[in-house]
Amino acid sequence: MSRLSENRISHLAHLIIDGLWKGDLADFPSEARALAETKSILADFFNIEDRLDEVVRQKIQSFSRPIPPGSREWDVLYRKYLEEEIKKQKK
Repeated sequence: MSRLSENRISHLAHLIIDGLWKGDLADFPSEARALAETKSILADFFNIEDRLDEVVRQKIQSFSRPIPPGSREWDVLYRKYLEEEIKKQKK
């Protein structure tokens, strides 16, 4: 489940479609279809992001000593492991 609600994803999709149209960057033969595709892509993106976040947090929690969330060490490890997981996804 994404951290963003369906309403927020819909709002973002509308902003994207409106921005593309107003900026004269794209024309849509079917605005409804473009909106539906944008919503789907955003939902997929946020779902992947949530899964990666969970994997990274589990890695950090698996250390033999606790590392407090929000600490400098935790933040460094989080970024490091997140980059590693993103690279794995690209393969």
